[in-house]
Amino acid sequence: MSEYKTDLEIAREANKLPISKVASERLSISEKNLIPFGHFKAKLSSSYLNELDKKDDGKLILVTAMTPTTAGEGKTTTSVGLTDGLNFIGKKAMVALREPSLGPCFGMKGGAAGGGFAQVVPMEDINLHFTGDFHAITSAHMLLSAMVDNHIYWNLEPKIDSRRVTWRRVVDMNDRALRSITNSLGGISNGFSREDGFDITVASEVMAILCLAKDFEDLTERLGKIIIGYTRDLEPIFCKDIKADGAMSVLLKDALQPNLVQTLENNPAFIHGGPFANIAHGCNTVIATKTALKLTDYVVTEAGFGADLGAEKFLNIKCRKTGLRPSCAVVVATVRALKLHGNADAKNLGEENLKAVEEGLPNLLRHIENLSKFGIPTVVALNRFPTDTENEISRVQKVCEEVGVTAILAEHWKDGGKGASKLAETVIDTIDKKDSDLKFLYEDKDKPIEKIKKISKEIYRAKDINFSPVAIKKLDEISKLGFDHFPVCMAKTQYSFSTDPTNKCAPTNHDIQIREIRLSAGAEFIVAIAGDIMTMPGLPKKPAAYEVRIGSDGNIQGLF
Repeated sequence: MSEYKTDLEIAREANKLPISKVASERLSISEKNLIPFGHFKAKLSSSYLNELDKKDDGKLILVTAMTPTTAGEGKTTTSVGLTDGLNFIGKKAMVALREPSLGPCFGMKGGAAGGGFAQVVPMEDINLHFTGDFHAITSAHMLLSAMVDNHIYWNLEPKIDSRRVTWRRVVDMNDRALRSITNSLGGISNGFSREDGFDITVASEVMAILCLAKDFEDLTERLGKIIIGYTRDLEPIFCKDIKADGAMSVLLKDALQPNLVQTLENNPAFIHGGPFANIAHGCNTVIATKTALKLTDYVVTEAGFGADLGAEKFLNIKCRKTGLRPSCAVVVATVRALKLHGNADAKNLGEENLKAVEEGLPNLLRHIENLSKFGIPTVVALNRFPTDTENEISRVQKVCEEVGVTAILAEHWKDGGKGASKLAETVIDTIDKKDSDLKFLYEDKDKPIEKIKKISKEIYRAKDINFSPVAIKKLDEISKLGFDHFPVCMAKTQYSFSTDPTNKCAPTNHDIQIREIRLSAGAEFIVAIAGDIMTMPGLPKKPAAYEVRIGSDGNIQGLF
């Protein structure tokens, strides 16, 4: 029976079509416009993308979620299921998702290609290396790092103050030992030693730039605007000043082209770019989203983690910069996650517990209320688990109805597109009956400190926002450089509205501590690092990597 099959078994048994057939039959894209990576994945050529400008746009559907828990909410699974559901009811739709990072795959989270009968395939390829985009981003980032230290070594103009280098290094892996390092040890021939550190690739400004760039020219221009450090006179030094932008753009030439794959039901899917929403802006590439809108009538895209992180950044950063406007938002919730927010015992989530559901519902309602501030019609997708009871489901639906939002039971994990057909119909009905009128939370003219306070108070419900002296100094510097108009990208734990990951449900009147501010001049946003969040994660005590191996049959084992 299907419920006993693992995600990996389901993915391997999928009846995949050649990607050229998916492209031609579902999107009317000829084979000459594809750059194939084997039989089941391909990139779209840049020349073809330029031909799409005159086509009308479809409708954009944003999938987000309640605050994540260890029980899982299934946001990617729901995004894929909704796409299959839309096609099941006769609509022309595709999904646009982010690429998974190797760090979580071998850490705690696992893969990110959906689950059950709502997956994108080839799932193993997508989760492991895929088309090499992340490696290209890492290489481009590290090329700039190498050129920074080479510039210092040869004492070239403009002279970089080695004490004021702001450009860190990256690797696409969870490695806490690299958070803070000293480089260039070993003698004069290795350069001048200085403090340095690594972030995970998904937190790289190069990743953000790739995801926000509208074309190759824009990509190169943004790379040139990266600030890598300062002179002794505190003048900023840009990537273009040390002549690294051209070579970096060459490394990213292929990575900028969207990756086309398919769902289990052979519907088209773009998977492109992959910034985390807890430490970056958490959205797939602008190019993939806009291309999908030209190719289909409905595009489903997701924003990482809960709506307080991913959706807020999708709207305040990605939509602000690109003109994208979602017609509807879908908030994914599960009874199990609600129970955890209601302080249920994690070992007994399979038992009916209406009290815990009731106590956890304020978390979902907070996300619904927050989305209403942006003027976007919202639907709740109640992603069903086998242990959910009718009483629990009915209670969630009734409470959502009381605040004017429809909560639809979705069973795509078990039944694919058919299981999400009612959700698809509700989303279409919502788009047809309710106008979306996107409003941003803050104005460009607001000072960065006011933008941070607005997000913290209106989205997180914080009482006090405290800035470290280092953060205040950086904000003053940003103001002097003329970048106050940039939007803010909050870096914060995904597990709570507060900066305390153990503070569940819907806390209010808490304090937000802004310990550090980083300027991403190329990506054109300001990163505010709150609480103890790290831009380089560590592995758990028992990392998922323990179980990953190649079996005697040559197949991967233990990845999921």
